[in-house]
Amino acid sequence: QVRLVESGGGLVQAGGSLRLSCAASGSIFSINAMRWYRQAPGKQRELVADSTSGGQTNYEDGAKGRFTISRDNAKNTVYLQMNSLKPEDTAVYLCNAEIRVRATVGWANYWGQGTQVTVSS
Repeated sequence: QVRLVESGGGLVQAGGSLRLSCAASGSIFSINAMRWYRQAPGKQRELVADSTSGGQTNYEDGAKGRFTISRDNAKNTVYLQMNSLKPEDTAVYLCNAEIRVRATVGWANYWGQGTQVTVSS
């Protein structure tokens, strides 16, 4: 059983910062990409940032220059440092990871339950 647990969300004023964490636990053989998505009320889920196992990172245009994704492979944890937050960043932030539970099993996508980020103006 694999579990992703996010933490670090909360209420912050515009211009402030938050650091989200997502820890993967359970029967994990290896992890490939780890990603952060967000979903605001009435909007589609969107990819914010992703990180490959090799260290490559990609960002949604609005996140470039403000957000930084990083990971600690030894802890199976991915982080999202969010600076210069704006009210439009308000959303539930969800962690996603491509995980193999055994060497003989293919990659599968796992999701966390999400953490609420609210940015006040």
